[in-house]
Amino acid sequence: MASSQFKRAQAKARQEMKRRVAEVQARVTKDIDYAFESLLQEQPDLSLKMEGALEEVLRMTATIDGELEEIASVAELERLDRRIEFIEEQFEDIEAELYGRPRRRRKRRPNLFDFFRQATGGGGWGGDSSDPQSEVRTAADAFAVLGLEEGSSYTAVTKAFRKKAKELHPDSRDGDRSGESQLRKLIAAYQYIKTIYNWGEDKPAPGSPNP
Repeated sequence: MASSQFKRAQAKARQEMKRRVAEVQARVTKDIDYAFESLLQEQPDLSLKMEGALEEVLRMTATIDGELEEIASVAELERLDRRIEFIEEQFEDIEAELYGRPRRRRKRRPNLFDFFRQATGGGGWGGDSSDPQSEVRTAADAFAVLGLEEGSSYTAVTKAFRKKAKELHPDSRDGDRSGESQLRKLIAAYQYIKTIYNWGEDKPAPGSPNP
């Protein structure tokens, strides 16, 4: 039964990731048309720059789309999930520049870890039954996990997250997976912050001190 649930959870995660890739690809196609038709005469340099950036996004998403058909392990799915999120973040920056508008706040999406916690009865990864999200209940909790003051800027949050994630990842620890529970907690804190602040604006939350 647990194995069957686990396979369904993997399929659900893969389906959701394919949906996100397809959504980005559809938007990119529309944006390339806009860059060519609306900007080429008035702002040729920007038009060519945007076309190049958008075509690179298409290339990366096509690569991931192909890999999704081949991967089977949870670790591979999780790595692809992080790559898709990175592409989504880059794409939001490109669209903001293309249309000359503030960066849009992305909707919160289900955490990939949740699929596998549910499929394994709450254990999920390596037999660890703790839920990192249960330890991150407030903004103060989330910023504390990142080692920052509450309300720190977008730049500070991103920098702290990337630094700590790299330090804790098994690839940076000669395969040592003892930091995975801390890494999951770090990811939960990072995602929590993205849901409560206007992500993309390099400014602290109102009434909070700068880092």
